[in-house]
Amino acid sequence: MKRRYGLAWIGLLIGLLAAQTAAAATIDNVRLSDEDDRTRVVFDLDQVPEHRVFTLPDPHRVVIDFEGGELSASDLPRGGVLEEIRTGRQEGGGLRVVLDVSREVETRSFVMGGEDGGQRLVVDLGGNQGERRQAVRSASERETRDVIVAIDAGHGGVDPGAIGPQGTFEKDVALDVSRKLYDLMKETPGLQPLMVREGDYYMNLRDRTRVAREGNADIFLSIHADGAENPNVKGASVYALSVDGATSEQARVLARRENAADFIGGVSLDDKDEAVASVLVDLSRGHTIEASLEMGEYLLPKLDRHADLLRNRVDQAGFAVLKSLDMPSLLIELGFLTNAEEERRLNTRSYQRDLAEGVVAGVREYAERNILPELRMADAGQNGQHEHEVQRGESLSMIAQQYQVSTDRLREANDLSGDNIRAGSTLIIP
Repeated sequence: MKRRYGLAWIGLLIGLLAAQTAAAATIDNVRLSDEDDRTRVVFDLDQVPEHRVFTLPDPHRVVIDFEGGELSASDLPRGGVLEEIRTGRQEGGGLRVVLDVSREVETRSFVMGGEDGGQRLVVDLGGNQGERRQAVRSASERETRDVIVAIDAGHGGVDPGAIGPQGTFEKDVALDVSRKLYDLMKETPGLQPLMVREGDYYMNLRDRTRVAREGNADIFLSIHADGAENPNVKGASVYALSVDGATSEQARVLARRENAADFIGGVSLDDKDEAVASVLVDLSRGHTIEASLEMGEYLLPKLDRHADLLRNRVDQAGFAVLKSLDMPSLLIELGFLTNAEEERRLNTRSYQRDLAEGVVAGVREYAERNILPELRMADAGQNGQHEHEVQRGESLSMIAQQYQVSTDRLREANDLSGDNIRAGSTLIIP
């Protein structure tokens, strides 16, 4: 009896310590911005505890459940589709933040490092942005070039990567799936694949990104198969770059292992010749990371149809192969070769094709909604003027900002005497 009593106290003490650790996170400030059809809510925190974001209907609201945390911010903003922010405590002591919204919204959330060393949880509330962008029309739409996708099969040559219990090399699985990705993308309208590593040979990380840049790639995918000391760990995962640390211990360990691949080939990552180029890339890295996280959110549900997922989120870490890229870039772990079941599945052609189909479906949807409209706009700008169909709720200044032109030029091009515009009308974009 004494032993049971002691164990109970130990369990209670561990629980209290865990609760105190979870409650250490503090929401210092809540900010809001509203542009186009997206309302962005930013939570400034000293750290981001485990959390989940989901929506509820009737009335429409977005719920953020933190496992622990405190809200110290007193001035809670509202605007755009956000009508009110409410907070409360759950039975287990977790913090619940409720965003009351005026209509049904699509949500996207991601974590980024703050300038002061803290963290930011970003929650985007919006409609189908793809529909908004599809309103842009031009005569050159059918001639728009395809989205170029660089497919990087991880490891290779003297670097086998992870090794399964039956002797399967990660480099072989990565190349097999990459070839299937290439074949599927060749058959997919709007996508043009570019193979970075085409055979079993070693490539350092900088050469991989160089091939992508020289090929004018719009998207970069690095394909891998994970390994772990625990043979029971399994599941596919998707990673984006982080410049402020990893979002999980698994991501931190993985980045350290993948970055070490350069030293296997005898090449140092400290390439001083690219110092200037890296500064230029840093200027756009914030946007690139955000775009990468968004692309990852498209891929995860597609992969989930065919594979077990390690986590239902896009993780972040400091992957060297992603660091010198100014395009949406993801590192995709197809599964754990060190898990006997996943090693067997990763060696089958049907499962490799299933995984490839999931990746292609996610990339295609992301490209159709985010990259192809921009390419069409760019082509229209080169080959002549283009048009915009005014959507309900849009203003002249909002459209001017979207196309980076002045309201005066919009008025002049459309012979407008004021700022009044009507939904359904067509504006010429100079």
